Amino acid sequence: MDTLIDRFLLHLQVERRLSPHTLEAYSRDLRACHESLRRQRVATVTNLGPHHIRQFLADCFDRGLNARSIARTLTAIRSWCKFLVKERQLEKNPTELIEPPKMLQRLPRTISIAQVDQLLAAPPTEAKAAALRDYAVLQLLYATGMRISEVCGLMLPQLNLDGGYLRAFGKGSKERVVPMGSVALRALQQYLTTARPMLLHGRESDVVFLSQRGRRLARQDGWRVIKRALRRAGLQVNVTPHTLRHSFATHLVERGADLRSVQTMLGHADIATTQIYTHVSRTHLEELIRKFHPRG
Repeated sequence: MDTLIDRFLLHLQVERRLSPHTLEAYSRDLRACHESLRRQRVATVTNLGPHHIRQFLADCFDRGLNARSIARTLTAIRSWCKFLVKERQLEKNPTELIEPPKMLQRLPRTISIAQVDQLLAAPPTEAKAAALRDYAVLQLLYATGMRISEVCGLMLPQLNLDGGYLRAFGKGSKERVVPMGSVALRALQQYLTTARPMLLHGRESDVVFLSQRGRRLARQDGWRVIKRALRRAGLQVNVTPHTLRHSFATHLVERGADLRSVQTMLGHADIATTQIYTHVSRTHLEELIRKFHPRG
């Protein structure tokens, strides 16, 4: 089974071009499933049945995994079994009739426009090059709704400063064009002309955002950028890079942006994923009614 899992992960990496983070999650879920199957004395995949999968998912529930995590695990196993059927290692997918656990839809965590203004307007106190880089990263996260991995992975050929847009590569290396907005564009231009040459230390690189050592900015560095900005702004709220992505989408929808455009800018494959922001907008409207209507 280890070999079949490895072949599947290679298929995901080479043919479906999934991100390293998604591959790691698939690998973790499938290795855990394999360990469960071993305890259930399932020696080969030909002996794999729906009851074995259900037992593993029940074990996940007993360990305290929530419905979302169990559904993600089932997705990984279902994809693996589908691959095994295609490779003629299985006659039938044993997960076909297994339903994922029902999940309560959680509204994404966002911050208000006033809090965004406070976060982005806070004067930087770090060394000049790092401060300009951090400011450009923050502006770009909120102005484009990009994931932190997409921002950290930006390369110079992806930028079109004259046109005011960039090409982002999301999950599965899917390409999308995202406008930057004038404020983020100015912050990026200032970083590129003033700070980036200092961070390069005389070397050549196409990477846009660089660390103090001249290397690609890591995702963890992106989180630290936000934590530093929160301290400077004195904001006592929990903000992550994804909070800014959610806030970007929510603020657009609240101001009348059509859902298809927001879907395109976020890089969602299915508009159903983007529709969560209509619920957020509806919550916003209800708050307005309660606050301003004479009988709210």
